[in-house]
Amino acid sequence: MDMDLAKLDKEIVNNEAYDHLAERWYEAQDDPIALLRNQHKVEMPWILEEIRRNIGYHAEILDMGCGAGFLANDLALAGHSVQGIDLSTSSLKVAQNRDVTHTVHYQQGDVYSVPFEKESFDVVCAMDLLEHVSDPRRVIAEATRVLRPGGLFFFNTFAKNPLAWLVVIKGMEWFVKNTPKDYHVYSLFIDPEQIREWADDSGLEVTQIRGIRPVFAQKAMLELIRTGVVPKDFRFKFTKLPLIAYTGYAKKMREH
Repeated sequence: MDMDLAKLDKEIVNNEAYDHLAERWYEAQDDPIALLRNQHKVEMPWILEEIRRNIGYHAEILDMGCGAGFLANDLALAGHSVQGIDLSTSSLKVAQNRDVTHTVHYQQGDVYSVPFEKESFDVVCAMDLLEHVSDPRRVIAEATRVLRPGGLFFFNTFAKNPLAWLVVIKGMEWFVKNTPKDYHVYSLFIDPEQIREWADDSGLEVTQIRGIRPVFAQKAMLELIRTGVVPKDFRFKFTKLPLIAYTGYAKKMREH
């Protein structure tokens, strides 16, 4: 990692928690990453449908903080043209190896200054990213810069309230094996209205925000609490209120 990226890494909270995973990104059940995989299964069909409705069946997409490529690879599989950037070279290697289309372009990159020209993409995604950076407003502004007019910015992060703290931080610490220290930091959780404000400042208009949370009344939840291992059939659901985690998208309406 060069000096500039090493400096940036200090602004990405607990990036090393993902860096060590290697193939466990896709295989581990005894790690919080299993929850992320299962949440992705719920979000992915919705993301694809919103892209289809607003952009079409073929969009040029940037996945910021792409990790091991859960989102980028599925987007490519659906026929989109995808670029993925992340700080972790080990995660990028896994992402590339798991790209069955062999079409996604992965590179190490800075989410504060992405290596693309203005208005390069129809869609920019920042899923499970904003709560890991010290300056999410700057990330949103950079996403807006590389979006074309009418383009979509997708995001997912955690609400800032006691329930989110209890479920996301304490729940993982108590019940999920191999949860790293400070895996999530409460001070970096974001109120949905703050996202709306930052988006508006950048020339985006938030079109939709929907909550997403685990299904509490499921057998898999009891199994997780008993064993510390995430069952493969552990389920998430969308909710009307963004009380724990939430996902949404904004549309680029104007130049900032």
